[in-house]
Parts: sequence; structure tokens; C-alpha cells
Amino acid sequence: MWKKERKRSHHQPKIKAAEGVSGTGQYVELNSAQDPSAPKSIQVTELRSNLVFEEISRRVKEVGSQLVKKVNAIFQLDITKDGKIIVQWTVDLKNGSGEVYSGSARSPPDTLFTIPDHIFMELVLGKTNPQRAFFAGKLKVSGKVMLGQKLEKIFKDCAIF
Repeated sequence: MWKKERKRSHHQPKIKAAEGVSGTGQYVELNSAQDPSAPKSIQVTELRSNLVFEEISRRVKEVGSQLVKKVNAIFQLDITKDGKIIVQWTVDLKNGSGEVYSGSARSPPDTLFTIPDHIFMELVLGKTNPQRAFFAGKLKVSGKVMLGQKLEKIFKDCAIF
């Protein structure tokens, strides 16, 4: 009676547009809503940390294979503003000749940092001690916490402004 075949149906909801909105009685396709858990990129252009990641990306392109041998880890940094993640950066020093890219890690990260943009800049510029910031609750670290020391050295070597 019931077929055991599994078929997926792909719905493409459409609604009839009101006259004068998008033509004369045409049907308009509805797009799926953006994932609410995805980081917001509204204020990304005004983040000072973007400059740091651009410089680190340039440096990783130059000497990435050496860094991969030394570090052998993937770091994901969730940069926050007003308590919300607004951009994610991944520093992959485990695969190939290394890579820095915007977005969540393609492979599971070894260490995940959640840090406000202004605190990140203080750390990079040497105004704040990373261990003190961690113990003061200014940044969160999950995964292999000790690998953070290797990332700290990379930031000091690559991103002094």
C-alpha cells in the first residue's frame, strides 16, 4: 500500500503580490529567512579587529607552512559587540600551508575564543595581559586552552601596529 521509496519534496512557497507592488497580480517567490543564530554582519566594517586579521592573513600567506609545522592547530575567534557575535574568524594553522578566513572553522577548531572587539584590540596592542583578561572573564576560551599561548605569539609577531 505505501511505497518504501523516500522522496524529498522541495517546496517553493509563492504568494500572489498585491496589485502595484511587483507588477500586476504576479506571484512572488518567498526566500527562506536568514538563520537567526548566524553572526550578524551589520557592523563588521567598523571593527578594528578586521585590520589585524587582514595583516595576519597576509603574514600567513608568506610563512604559513612554517607556522603550520610549529603550531598545528585551528583557532576560531568569535568577535562580539554588545554581547552578540558579529563576526567569526578562523586561523587554520593545521592544514596545508595555513589560512586565515572570515567565518566559522571548516574543521572542528582546537581552540575557540569568544572575545569583544575592544578587548581583542587591547590584547593585540599589548595593553592587556591575555591571562588576566581570561581570569577576569573578559574573554572566553574553550577547547585546548594552552594553545592560546601559541596564538598570542603569532599575534605579537604578525600584527604589531
